[in-house]
Amino acid sequence: MAASALTAAVVFLLFYGGVLGFPAGQFTRDEPACGYKSCPATKPSMLNVHLVPHTHDDVGWLKTVDQYYYGDRNDIQHAGVQYILDSVVQQLQEDPARRFIYVETAFFYRWWKQQSAKTRQVVTNLVNEGRLEFINGGWCMSDEATTHYSAVIDQMTLGLRFLNDTFGACGRPRVAWHIDPFGHAREHASIFAQMGYDGFFFGRLDYQDKMRRMKEKDMEMLWRASESLKPPAADLFTGVLPNGYNPPEGFCWDQLCSDAPIRDDPDLEDYNVDEIVKKFLNAANEQATLYRTNHIIMTMGSDFQYENANLWYKNMDKLIRYVNARQSKGSKVNVLYSTPSCYLQELHRANLTWSVKTDDFFPYADDAHDFWTGYFTSRPALKRYERLSNSLLQVCNQLEVLGGSESRRGPHGEGDSDTLKRAMAVAQHHDAVSGTEKQHVANDYAKRLSIGSAHCQVLVSNALSKLSGSDAPRVYCENLNISVCPLTESNSEFSVTVYNPLSRSVSWSVRLPLNGTRYSVTDPSGREVDSQVVPVSQATRDIRKDRGYAVNELVFQAQAPPLGFSTYSVSQLKHQPPPASPKPGVPLYLQNKFLKVTFDPDTGLLSSLSNLETKQTVQLKQSFFWYNASVGNLESSQASGAYIFRPNSSTPVPVSLKAKTQTVQNSVVQEVWQQFGPWVSQVVRLYQDSRNLELEWTVGPIPVGDYVGKEVITRLDTNIDSSGFFYTDSNGREVLERRRDFRPTWVLKQTEPIAGNYYPFNSRIYIKDKEQQLTVVTDRSQGGSSIQDGSLEIMLHRRLLMDDFRGVGEPLSEPGEYAKGLVVRGRLLLALTPPAAAADTHRPLAEELVLQPLLSLQAKDMRPNAILEFSGLQAALPPAVHLLTVSQWDRDSVLLRLEHQFEAKESHTHSQPVTVNLQKLFSTLEVVGMSEMSLAANQWKDEMTRMDWKGNTGEKPLKRGTGDPSVWEVTLNPMEIRTFLLRMHRR
Repeated sequence: MAASALTAAVVFLLFYGGVLGFPAGQFTRDEPACGYKSCPATKPSMLNVHLVPHTHDDVGWLKTVDQYYYGDRNDIQHAGVQYILDSVVQQLQEDPARRFIYVETAFFYRWWKQQSAKTRQVVTNLVNEGRLEFINGGWCMSDEATTHYSAVIDQMTLGLRFLNDTFGACGRPRVAWHIDPFGHAREHASIFAQMGYDGFFFGRLDYQDKMRRMKEKDMEMLWRASESLKPPAADLFTGVLPNGYNPPEGFCWDQLCSDAPIRDDPDLEDYNVDEIVKKFLNAANEQATLYRTNHIIMTMGSDFQYENANLWYKNMDKLIRYVNARQSKGSKVNVLYSTPSCYLQELHRANLTWSVKTDDFFPYADDAHDFWTGYFTSRPALKRYERLSNSLLQVCNQLEVLGGSESRRGPHGEGDSDTLKRAMAVAQHHDAVSGTEKQHVANDYAKRLSIGSAHCQVLVSNALSKLSGSDAPRVYCENLNISVCPLTESNSEFSVTVYNPLSRSVSWSVRLPLNGTRYSVTDPSGREVDSQVVPVSQATRDIRKDRGYAVNELVFQAQAPPLGFSTYSVSQLKHQPPPASPKPGVPLYLQNKFLKVTFDPDTGLLSSLSNLETKQTVQLKQSFFWYNASVGNLESSQASGAYIFRPNSSTPVPVSLKAKTQTVQNSVVQEVWQQFGPWVSQVVRLYQDSRNLELEWTVGPIPVGDYVGKEVITRLDTNIDSSGFFYTDSNGREVLERRRDFRPTWVLKQTEPIAGNYYPFNSRIYIKDKEQQLTVVTDRSQGGSSIQDGSLEIMLHRRLLMDDFRGVGEPLSEPGEYAKGLVVRGRLLLALTPPAAAADTHRPLAEELVLQPLLSLQAKDMRPNAILEFSGLQAALPPAVHLLTVSQWDRDSVLLRLEHQFEAKESHTHSQPVTVNLQKLFSTLEVVGMSEMSLAANQWKDEMTRMDWKGNTGEKPLKRGTGDPSVWEVTLNPMEIRTFLLRMHRR
């Protein structure tokens, strides 16, 4: 290390004094015998069967999270989590050999709050003895296809911090456990590895992949989850569970099951011990043929089981006793209560060499015509609302730090970030943002986000008041996408504060609904800003109905400094002529100094896109289609539903072959309004200084009067020679290569040529050849593919009339606000670049869409001495660096995450190490102490140890680099995230 040990110690002591919420239990010499130390003895010469008692408790699905916790609405599903925890804790006390694992911290947190001191002590003892073990430990078990990595990290941090604060080191999970998500993302595995997990187990993978792995005894592997991070930083031992997450057939002893109990009274006529033991030994030996060691795992539990834990434990006690009794007669099977971490420890002790996987586990199919690729797009409005809520939460977190304690209690009331943190954490659940819940549960998720957002808006208002010196009330217009904002519609003068959560300056297009015809807009320095007024389109008026009455929109470009705000003043000019009406007909082209886009005069559709800087042009035709949803056929009864995408034909139906067009052009923006029919429209938009083309699409209500469900796509057809390849991101971070009708780890038998080629993407999808790359950046998680060379298709919206028989029990037919079907509006940003320079464009562009500026409006004039511009940073960070997290940890400390947002080798300019000085980071805060943490902030980085695993690639783990230049300077390598707790003083 370049910095001296003495300096590091001083920094640590400065930081540690008086700060709460640290990784507990790691400074005590006499740690309890939890974790790996608490594992039961096994028998080396026998087949050891690890019985893992568990429950899988969805944080919302068929019932809301509240209904699941309390056991309400059992007419929908019998499930009550509070009773599960009550019963398990009672039964664990009956026998010290018994074990139980628990996963969903959202439920445990709620249960813990309601317990007496006596019960809490009992539970703490169980945890300290390793008899109750937390596995995974996030607030929920997140979805892996439709979640953004920043929100996943946040929800894991929330859950793990509670466990750490409550139980210390014994509360820290060692194993990641995603038994139910419908496919598995490489970025998730990378995140788990960086959080310090030793292994990862899941239940679902493609049926063809599973058959191959079972045949080749390749059910457990080493997952190399990053092409940029040096091994073993993102290496994660990964195991596929044999029965999903259910018990072997015939061994479910929950009150929800109907399997025979063990009847062990020999005087009874239906005594069945010998039968049960024989059946179990057969199951164990059969399972052992699929795995490589003399240890196998059996998941003894399932959805919301153990409400009456006595049934399970009484029968498992007998099973263990009677199976092990056969050892005296020569049996070589040893059964024991265990946990995933104890099973993992035995695999590690085996010291084998494991196969190495470098791709991911998408898409997932459980039969030939049953591809779980529909949920990549299901409930697109909820997916967008979750993304917007994530952006607001990061703004809220940042301003809580920058505004200090007055942000939580100030002139606008009491606000907090915790409510939205918990709502966002729940929304990451694999039946939440995935869109696979019942409608009333989706409504509940949205309601929670709305309540959390309201709490954050109070905090933001207080913080901005503190930083600007203006206490005037602030308004947040959440329906700007349909031109609704009562304040701007009814006031001739107002101010707009643009807060930028990024660590670099941004230029953002502001659009505000109003009723005047001309306005003056001035920036924080009093300079006039070019602004234009355009009419509100008929398509927008049709959507908003009576929720707003603005006839025009004010459009201007706002600049905002890094981690800061700029305030613009808007004043109506009287007696001005109305804006020019849209010009009917098809324009030849739209053009600024960077891009040119042409249109087909006969159809009104796009015909080409040119990058004027690089002198590149691609043919580009873009339109809208739908797939008719299958309701089942002779080949398979499988229908399209919330989870499953199954079109009844590989040929989509065009919404229209032509678009009716109108054009708006001025000095700020050029727009072509395209109407494809009564339920599909689009605005092709080119801002004056933009290097990307915006497509703002509007779809819905999808008509189903013909009793046929529909899955709506937009398709971009180009002359790019993509040769069957396309590319999608993994949870918004690293990009994976996809190949049509191909899987990297087995020979694919393609049975669904459309659905079987769909992949999730969270921020970007692209195609390329040697010369050109067309990248599409999206504003929410979606599903997409390249079905033909040179083509990209993106699923935008789905409305289905059949359930797909995966448990949700209702068709995906969202009613929308007026009960006629949901209308969805969204944006796609198109960039045409040489492949070598593409990341320099799409990385910051995606970052801007994920963490977009927050607009707040004030009707009253700002005070003359109000601060109109502020930056929380001393200077913008380098382009490769993303300020991922700035969040108040406790009174004097702040959680900081710095991220290198470029992959290795994807940018000549930015795929290089970059160094940041933490003491020169903030403008109003002084960093006086620091300590580096694991990614989840529940371990000190220098004390984080993980199991080493050997992969069959022959590579040896690389040692950590030479370190940072000094104790305050932090070097980031491509795709690296570094996490710090900072002790702060206000300057």
